[in-house]
Amino acid sequence: MSRNTEPRLLTVLRSLKCCCTARATQRSFSIFMENTPQNKFGLPVPKLEDTIRRYLNAQKPLLNDDQFRKTEELAHQFEKGIGRELHEQLVAQDNQNKHTSYITGPWFDMYLKAREPVVLNFNAFMSFNPDPKSEYNDQLIRATNMTVSAIRFMKTFRAGYLEPEVFHLNPEKSDTQLFKKIIRFVPSSLSWFGAYMVNAYPLDMSQYFRLFNSTRLPKLNRDELYTDEKAKHLLVLRKGNFYIFDVLDKDGNMLKPSEIQAHLKYILSDNSPASALPLGYLSSENRDTWALLRKDLLDNGNEEALRKIDSAVFCLSLDDFPIKDFVHLSHTMLHGDAANRWYDKSFNLIIAKDGTAGINFEHSWGDGVAVLRFQNEVFKDSTEIPAVSPQSQPASVDSSTAVQKLEFKLNDALKAGITKAKQNFDASVEGLSLNMIQFHEGGKELLKQKKVSPDAVAQLAFQMAFLRQYNQTVATYESCSTAAFKHGRTETIRPASIHTKKCSEAFVREPSKHSTEELQELIVECSKYHGRLTKEAAMGQGFDRHLFGLRYLALSKGIALPDFYQDQAYARLNYNIISTSTLVSPAVQLGGFGPVVPDGFGLGYQVHDDWIGCNVSSYPTRNGKEFLQCVYKSLEDIFNVLKGKKVGS
Repeated sequence: MSRNTEPRLLTVLRSLKCCCTARATQRSFSIFMENTPQNKFGLPVPKLEDTIRRYLNAQKPLLNDDQFRKTEELAHQFEKGIGRELHEQLVAQDNQNKHTSYITGPWFDMYLKAREPVVLNFNAFMSFNPDPKSEYNDQLIRATNMTVSAIRFMKTFRAGYLEPEVFHLNPEKSDTQLFKKIIRFVPSSLSWFGAYMVNAYPLDMSQYFRLFNSTRLPKLNRDELYTDEKAKHLLVLRKGNFYIFDVLDKDGNMLKPSEIQAHLKYILSDNSPASALPLGYLSSENRDTWALLRKDLLDNGNEEALRKIDSAVFCLSLDDFPIKDFVHLSHTMLHGDAANRWYDKSFNLIIAKDGTAGINFEHSWGDGVAVLRFQNEVFKDSTEIPAVSPQSQPASVDSSTAVQKLEFKLNDALKAGITKAKQNFDASVEGLSLNMIQFHEGGKELLKQKKVSPDAVAQLAFQMAFLRQYNQTVATYESCSTAAFKHGRTETIRPASIHTKKCSEAFVREPSKHSTEELQELIVECSKYHGRLTKEAAMGQGFDRHLFGLRYLALSKGIALPDFYQDQAYARLNYNIISTSTLVSPAVQLGGFGPVVPDGFGLGYQVHDDWIGCNVSSYPTRNGKEFLQCVYKSLEDIFNVLKGKKVGS
């Protein structure tokens, strides 16, 4: 990358704070150009000395002096010895595989080899905002409109007409019809450069094809991703029953919206009892257990039914109850009733009785960038150009013929397996707490006026809150998109730093010893450092993925795990007690995920113009409600100080 390129790209990458925030111009299904400018930057392998320096900086707030000296010694031994050899091999390997990124294979393996259930451990959710027109929030109307919009998105993407995910640094020049018209005639080898010249930066979209007709298949030791783009049917779940019907005709054209509406109405009107042995519970099981049960299903004559599930365009889950409040919404979208979910599908579009909608997505195939783009487009299209209205009449078609209810042949072992899966699922869900707060005393606008990063302030509040609640600083994870690079996935921002620790201790333990100006300076220092970490991560210059890649390479070559990786400090840093992700979108009401460790917090948050929202998940070893009370207190103190007031005033 040239030095002239880097400053401008850095500005672009400031927008990529999290796996869910990278957004381009979002006009629904606009026909952009067949000659799409493509991302040309490969994900860089950082210099080893930079990685070690960043790693040690992240360890400082977590270790005492003796522990840090030991970790520092191991890190420098690694840097000069086996780590250097592995790094050189990784660079050579990367140079031979420029069609992808060095993290792609290891990252897929990390997800697909994990044996824990995907629900609560990996799948995340994002809920839609209600349709602005209240009468369109009827379950049938919204299910029809969102299904139609999802299929429109799919067809536009597959036809090559979906507007690419582009960050417009100067939208007055690049986000115009004139530029799009001109760039259409530029040779494909130069189209990226043409976009770059007007500060338009294409983001990687290689994950998008897995959105549709895709499923994670359970296999012993390592799962597989399956996609069948020829399938034309939709999978619909209701009361634990499985239904399918074609949404595309033999020529690949979408059915009329009135026909889709008729078929969904037929399913919603079906008086069949709830399934006594819902197969959906199997997708919530331990992956090896599920792999063995799936083999039993196949051996027992269910191959065709499973193929229909696996190849379906997507899974539409229709719940038979309304949403009571935000906590109930989070539970419903994060896990719900496993009877009415198929967690292995790339995503479940969930629509409750009152029309409340959300997406639960499986994480191995891709990251929040693709899901958020899809969600934004579906929301915009379904609300601005709805396919059906409350006055629309379903088509007069024979849905009893078009809609097929899937039946499964279950032997005693399979029945026992479903019963056991339900018990395991119920036990896991029973221990999960979800809590949320909204802080309305300030947001993005005020923070920008004070020249501090909104994301840095939110992360500082989390550090401050944990210190107040548990009197310690722990490993913290914030996800950052590397979609600016070819086949980029994510990198980790490490929000816990010596700066946040110093600032948190000043606010929590000894606020009276510091003037308001001194506390303001501490906040600014945290903001500057967090901004630097964010830029580095988005540039592919974090340390987590690099160290992960080196470890993966050592294990794949049968090399004994270096002492560096056996250091307890390394294990502690990767035991993320506070795991965070942020998103702000006009389509999204809230999002969340489960804790990544048994005694951790899963923290989804949104920093809006004038308020901040936090949604936290936890198990019984942690008190999520109290933690959020501490977050609120921390935000209150930070905003008071930034306004020139004393802490607690």
